[in-house]
Amino acid sequence: MPERPAELRRALEALEGALDQAADAPGPRPRLQEVGAVLSVGPGVVRVGGLRGVKSEEILLFEGGVEGMAFNLDRREVGVILLDEGEGLSAGGEVRRSGRVLDTPVGKGLLGRVVDARARPLDNLGPIETTETLPVERPAPEIMQRAPVTVPLQTGIKVVDAMIPIGRGQRELILGDRQTGKTALAVDTILNQGDKGVVCIYCAVGKRSSAVARVVESLREAGALEYSLVMVATEEDPPGLQFFAPYAATTMGEWFMAQGRDVLVVYDDLTRHSRAYRELSLLLRRPPGREAFPGDIFYVHSRLLERSTHLREEHGGGSLTALPIIETEAQNLSAYIPTNLISITDGQVYLNPDLFRKGILPAVDVGRSVSRVGGKTQLPAYHRVAGDLRLSYTQFEELESFARFGSRLDEDTRQNLERGRRVREVLKQPQYQPMPVAEQIAVLVAVNQGLFDRLELGRVAEAEQEVRRVMRGPLAKLAEDIAQGKQLSEEDVKEIQEVARQTLNLEPGGDPDEAGGQAPAEGEG
Repeated sequence: MPERPAELRRALEALEGALDQAADAPGPRPRLQEVGAVLSVGPGVVRVGGLRGVKSEEILLFEGGVEGMAFNLDRREVGVILLDEGEGLSAGGEVRRSGRVLDTPVGKGLLGRVVDARARPLDNLGPIETTETLPVERPAPEIMQRAPVTVPLQTGIKVVDAMIPIGRGQRELILGDRQTGKTALAVDTILNQGDKGVVCIYCAVGKRSSAVARVVESLREAGALEYSLVMVATEEDPPGLQFFAPYAATTMGEWFMAQGRDVLVVYDDLTRHSRAYRELSLLLRRPPGREAFPGDIFYVHSRLLERSTHLREEHGGGSLTALPIIETEAQNLSAYIPTNLISITDGQVYLNPDLFRKGILPAVDVGRSVSRVGGKTQLPAYHRVAGDLRLSYTQFEELESFARFGSRLDEDTRQNLERGRRVREVLKQPQYQPMPVAEQIAVLVAVNQGLFDRLELGRVAEAEQEVRRVMRGPLAKLAEDIAQGKQLSEEDVKEIQEVARQTLNLEPGGDPDEAGGQAPAEGEG
C-alpha cells in the first residue's frame, strides 16, 4: 500500500515538470484537451466517462467526426445525445470536448434553402453563406422587452381571419386528428405572407420525407421559398436532431426578429417532437411520468414557445409568431401533450375529423377553437361584418343538430337554417388558395345581408367568385382602403351590397333574376 501513493506522486511530479518545460519552450503554447472514453453505445445515445469538466449542452467530438451533445451530467458518467449516425462508435472509443455549446448558423443566407437541424443544406444548391452563429438554447425575451400583440397575421383563410384572428407575436396551436388538414392550414398561412414582408420558417419534425417533399414543392411552385426557410428532421434522422430542430429554427427566427422583421415559425409537429424526447429520456434512464413522458416535458415546450413575442420598438420592434401543430387521437383533447400545449399557447384552431369527412374544408371546429388575443389583432373592417358571426354560426350548428329530429319547422327557424348553411358554404375554401382581406370582407357582407339566401347551395361558390371580382374591379379603391386598415362604414356596406346585387343579377328583395336559382324547399340543403 505505501508504494502506490509514492508512485502516483512521482508520476504527477514528472507530468508537472513536462508541462513546465513545454510552457517555457518557444512557439505557441500547447492547448490541453480533456479526453474521455465511450462506456456504452445505444440507439441515439452514448454514455461517456472521464470528462469531469464537461458543461451542459456542450458539443462532444467522437471518432470519425461524429458529434454529440452532453445532456445528462452524472457524477460518474455523461449521457450524450448523438447529433449524427453513430454506427461506427463502440465502447472504449475516444471522445473529446469541443468547448462550445450547441449552436446554429443564422442570417439572410438561409432564406430560400432547405436544411437539416444543423443547418446543413439538403437542396443541392451549394453551401450556405452565413458568418454568424447563435446558441440553439436561448432565454426568452424579458417581460419589459415585450409589446402588446396588435398587428394581425392574415392567414388568408376566411374562417380563421374572421372568427379566430391571429396576431403577430402570438402562439396559436393547430390541433386535430391525423389527416384533417393541419399542415395544409399552416402552409396556406405561409403562402399568404408573400406581399406582407413576413419571414416564414417551416420546421418539420419526425415526418416522412415524402410528406416534407410535397410541402417544399408546394412552397416552390407558389414562389414562397423566396421568403421562407424549411428545416427538416425526418423520422429517419437521429432522435437528437428531431429534438433540437424546433429550437434551432426558433434561433434562426430570432435573428430576423432582432433585425426588426416579422417572423412566422411553423412547428410540424410537436407530438413527434415529444415522442423523440421521450425516447431519449428513457434511453438515458430518466424517470418516466404520465404516459412515460419525463417530468420536464411541459418545460421542454414552454421554454420553446415562450420565445415567441412582439418586441418593443427600443428592442427592434420585430415579432415571432408560433404555429405549433400537434396530433390528437380519437378527438381526445384532454390527453397529456394536448392539454400541456393548450395551456401554454394563446389559443387553438381545432380541426374536426367529422367536418373533414363531410367535405367541410378547412375542417375548423369554430365552437372548440379560440384566440385569446381576440379582436385586438383584427383589421377594423372585420369588426363590422364578423362581430356576431362566430356566435350565430355556433348557434346554427346546434340548431341544425336539433332540427334533424323535428318534422315541422317554423318560418324563422327555417330561415336561420338556410342562412347558416350558406354561411358554412361560404366558409369553405380550397387548399393553397388564400384569399385577400378585402375579398373576404365582401363575401361576408354578401352572406350577412342575405344575398345568397335564395340561391341554391350549389351556386353559392359561383356567386362568391362573382362577389370577389367586384373587389378587384369596381371597388378596387375600397379594397385598398380596407387592406390599409379603414373602418367599414354603413355607406361602404351598402355600396358593397348594391354592387354585388347588380353583379349577381338579384332584385332588391334578394330574389334571383334570370341568372339566379330557385328558392330551396323546406328542409332542403
